[in-house]
Amino acid sequence: MSAEAPHYRYPEAIVETDWLATNLDDPTLRIFDCTTHLIYTPEGSSDPYTVKSGREDYEAGHIPGADFLDLQGELSVQDSPYRFTLPPAAQFADAMSRHGVGDGVRVILYSTGNAQWATRIWWMLRAFGFDNAAVLNGGWQKWQADGYPVSTSPASYPAATFNPQPRPDLFVGKDAVLAAIDDSHTCTINALGEALHKGDDKRYGRPGRVPGSVNIPAASLLDPETNRLLEPAAAAKHFADAGSDKAERIITYCGGGIAATLDAFLLHQLGYKHIAVYDDSMSEWAKDESLPIETG
Repeated sequence: MSAEAPHYRYPEAIVETDWLATNLDDPTLRIFDCTTHLIYTPEGSSDPYTVKSGREDYEAGHIPGADFLDLQGELSVQDSPYRFTLPPAAQFADAMSRHGVGDGVRVILYSTGNAQWATRIWWMLRAFGFDNAAVLNGGWQKWQADGYPVSTSPASYPAATFNPQPRPDLFVGKDAVLAAIDDSHTCTINALGEALHKGDDKRYGRPGRVPGSVNIPAASLLDPETNRLLEPAAAAKHFADAGSDKAERIITYCGGGIAATLDAFLLHQLGYKHIAVYDDSMSEWAKDESLPIETG
């Protein structure tokens, strides 16, 4: 990291509501509602949550012209024991092609609630070699708060050809996380809330965290009033205070590789290199008794 003032280095990957409202008729835009809901189950259940598609939210109201992406239903491995497991390149490419994503288009992603659903798909697009994508700052809440138009008409885009060019280093599995525990050059960041990090919440099974990991909850990287991303200096301070600015490599994780992408997205924006997301995160780690865990 350089000594210059913190700034977001890829501003084209963050768009504001006023810009999008002005450019809704741009035929090269592909706008997607990425909303997913987690319905948390009682402590001790075999799964920490059930997944509900945000399609009902989309049908009740969305940005005019936007299509809907079903993260669990079409962009995840269906027979995985975990939710939201990264799909093979061919599956992802087929879905993106059906939704009109290919050469010559720009993708705009937003979600209801936490921006992590939009950043998850942004990170997936990047992992499969597509860089012309942006997250709507403030998401659906900000769009509504600003009084911009809302549509209930379904929308879709002409089919395209998505040519995946995988970047395998952007997602890692448990072996890489395990190896990083004793690696002084790697900073492992837990994007879950403090109670889960400390082990006060048993939602994922064995309570606790990956040993040695630091806690930067994804929710702390958003303005609670506007749902917008924190300004660069404020976001940079969170990461610097945790010691990530001294690391050569960073791995982010959470419950299922979703919140972790919000941390990863802002780390990327701040100029950090060699960032990876642990895909199945604590959904896998907490259930594997062979893996170490830390509390307190």
